[in-house]
Amino acid sequence: MVIYIRGVIGHLILSCEQNEGALQGPPLTVINIMELISQRHIGQKIGILVDLFNGKNQGQSIQHSLLVCNFENEPCLRRRNTSVYKDGDVVIGGLFSLFIYLYYNGIFYLEPMKDAFMQLNIPNSYQNVLAFLFAIEEINKDPHVLPNISLGYEYHNFLYSHWRMLESSLTLLTGQSEIPNYSCRKESKSIAVLTGTLWATSAQIGTLLELYKFPQVTFGSFDPMLKDSGQFPSVYQIAPKDISLALGMVSLMVHFSWTWVGLVITEGQKGLQFLSDVTGEMDRNKVCVAFVKMVPTPLVSYIASANEHVIMTKETSQVNVVIIYYDTDILNDVNYIIVQYLLTGKVWVTNSQWHADMTGKNFILNSFHGSLIFSNHRENISGFKTFVQEANPSKYPEDFYLTMFWFNNFYCSFSNSDCSLKDCTPNASLAWLPVNRFDTAMTDQSHNIYNAVYAVAHALHEMLLQQAQWPPMGNKVMVFAPWQFQSFLKNIHFNNPAGDQVTLDDKRKLDVEYDILNFWNFPEGLRLKTKLGTFTPHVPHAQQLSLSDEMIEWAMGIIETPRSVCSESCSSGFRKSPQEGKPACCFDCTPCPENEIANDTGMEQCVKCSDDQYANPQQNHCLQKSETFLGHGDPMGKILAGTALSLTILTAAALGLFVKHQDTPIVKANNRALSYTLLISLIFCFLCSLLFIGRPNTATCILQQTTFGVVFTVAISTILAKTVTVVLAFKVTAPGRRMRQLLVSRAPNYIIPICSLIQLTLCGVWMGTNPPYIETDAHAEHGHIIIVCNKGSLTAFYCVLGYLGSLALVSFTVAFLARNLPDTFNEAKFLTFSMLVFCSVWVTFLPVYHSTKGKVMVAMEVFSILASSAGLLGCIFGPKCYIILLRPDRNSLYEFRDKTHSGKKKAY
Repeated sequence: MVIYIRGVIGHLILSCEQNEGALQGPPLTVINIMELISQRHIGQKIGILVDLFNGKNQGQSIQHSLLVCNFENEPCLRRRNTSVYKDGDVVIGGLFSLFIYLYYNGIFYLEPMKDAFMQLNIPNSYQNVLAFLFAIEEINKDPHVLPNISLGYEYHNFLYSHWRMLESSLTLLTGQSEIPNYSCRKESKSIAVLTGTLWATSAQIGTLLELYKFPQVTFGSFDPMLKDSGQFPSVYQIAPKDISLALGMVSLMVHFSWTWVGLVITEGQKGLQFLSDVTGEMDRNKVCVAFVKMVPTPLVSYIASANEHVIMTKETSQVNVVIIYYDTDILNDVNYIIVQYLLTGKVWVTNSQWHADMTGKNFILNSFHGSLIFSNHRENISGFKTFVQEANPSKYPEDFYLTMFWFNNFYCSFSNSDCSLKDCTPNASLAWLPVNRFDTAMTDQSHNIYNAVYAVAHALHEMLLQQAQWPPMGNKVMVFAPWQFQSFLKNIHFNNPAGDQVTLDDKRKLDVEYDILNFWNFPEGLRLKTKLGTFTPHVPHAQQLSLSDEMIEWAMGIIETPRSVCSESCSSGFRKSPQEGKPACCFDCTPCPENEIANDTGMEQCVKCSDDQYANPQQNHCLQKSETFLGHGDPMGKILAGTALSLTILTAAALGLFVKHQDTPIVKANNRALSYTLLISLIFCFLCSLLFIGRPNTATCILQQTTFGVVFTVAISTILAKTVTVVLAFKVTAPGRRMRQLLVSRAPNYIIPICSLIQLTLCGVWMGTNPPYIETDAHAEHGHIIIVCNKGSLTAFYCVLGYLGSLALVSFTVAFLARNLPDTFNEAKFLTFSMLVFCSVWVTFLPVYHSTKGKVMVAMEVFSILASSAGLLGCIFGPKCYIILLRPDRNSLYEFRDKTHSGKKKAY
């Protein structure tokens, strides 16, 4: 026999012909052949290339003489009824996807025929039927729910082929497999039907059932599109709201600081919705999408799983965390190819009903060990595992699907006499099968089916309690219209035997709580799921995620929590600089600008330090600036203050010396009173410099400038008066002249108050309009806040300084003109030189003063005051003190007379 395999959309067509050259081998049934195909062993064991639904070999026959098939069990398979029915007072219907049709006919005859063999669709799909049966039997035993009422059931295989999608629904309604345009059920006992998963199929079935107002309870995951009661008034969803999965997964990303995450999502409406939700949450939490892989999900048959989808390539190998979203409502497992060398350090985050990680098919060793799974939280249904262990074909002889499941998994054959199973594995149980064949742990869909049966039962119970009269019951057959049942079903709200709340009202449903599980698959085949924590969306944000990090078992070879970032986080002192054309998670690290800091890792912007702070060299902390001024503790302040005090003492000593020798000719010469005045003013000049040293305040700022201006005006005007006195003394030649009268009346002494009064006026105007004030300069010197006295009005300051300069220039001019006048005690030369020093100091001061800042500027002003005052003291009084102390012989009247042979008069 030769098998011809054709790839067609939705079905597999087998043709068997006699081939004389075929090699002999053990007989293979169609079921055995399909098992080989479904597990993709054909290419390895019998050498046939199978490429279905991938564009290769479509419409072409693939022939190989080594494959032998035997249809000896065909009559038994044909006689089996594919609809399962058990009578009861009330019947609950179910549409489950359990098998595919395998047509066999001529090689080139592609028209589908009614004759077919069957093959289970998904390895664990039969668990849905067992959950359905378990719930009905449990209710029938419960004295509190529907007492004295027995529940029956009927269920049919549901085909997702576009041209047979409504076949099972019509069979349920009409009671005929030929689908006539009438119903043979005069007294239908079915009150509701449990339907599958996809929105498209639920909508099509709902449209048909809506004609009869027949209630439909879907056991798939919650679909917001089915909430429109106007479009689907008879469709009810049993599943809790499952709309926070994206939020939960992104919260996990944020918890582990994973910012570079790949997405693998099955195609379809729910996959696209999840993609929209998760990318939105990732954007809000600054997690970037490294790549998006959309995996096709053919809705045609289990054979479509022969397609392989490469989800990890060299380009995506740098991503250490991948979210895999598997639409729990699709019928087919999706096979994924992941290259071995790309798996090191990968963390897989997926939703609970992603079949592939549980079945273990087509995956390399331990590839999904350490995966994190988001599973809908639910309580365990006690008794279900025991029920599964006890289920067998002898207990449910009417169940064709259980017989086929047994036939495929326990090496059975059919008896020729009555087509019963024989030669099966003794005492076989579904619990013996590996997880990839049958998992005894209840899935989300099975749990929803269990709740759906209970919801129908509770609604019926409520209806029976409230209805006073029912149509007559013949032979315990209850007859009522399904539409009468809908209002009770819609408002039902109860707790199932496990304690879970169940409601069909979409408005009363809460977001489902997620258990976060860790998938342990080392050693290979362990397949243990350990609960790590929970995610509860309907609590405050800070309390939503609860996780025990220390319990996590990561992928092989990983000890610490893995990292998944596009760019390593910038250390403190650096900011993120986006890379052109790349997501925000890919960046370069740029040092912070001057006086800006980044005090944490991964900062997008540097923070500018306040004016009273400055950035440390590492630019990760703002340090408090220290206040700085020309203080007494500062070395420069100490030197200047010591110099000022020393010169003050020296000037006071000179004054004391002059007072002690006040009657000597050298003291009396050039007006003794003016000398005293000048020495006292110089003492104040030295002392006023101390006002510039120390922490400034408002009083010292005002006194600095006024004292400086006034005492220097007194000093310069005194020098001017002494110079005028010298000139008058040598220019007066006749006793009766007016100049002599000026000298005798001491008119030059009036120069001092007049000049001082002018300066006082200028200072008064200055203080009255814009006086000096305290100013802080936080930028002139790094790390310091300089406290200085602002001059206030610079115009007034320069007027005061200009006025002093004018007096000094006049004094210098007059002294320069009188420098050659003869006399032993003539001061003209000394006055000239002192004013030259004074003017030189202040002319030098002005440009230097404007080129410096802070305390250096203040120190420069103090130095100029001390230097100019010391110049006056040294040049005018230094020679006189020298004569008084060291040359007293020259300080006598006799010496004076010997020197005045020229006949010029002495000035008093």
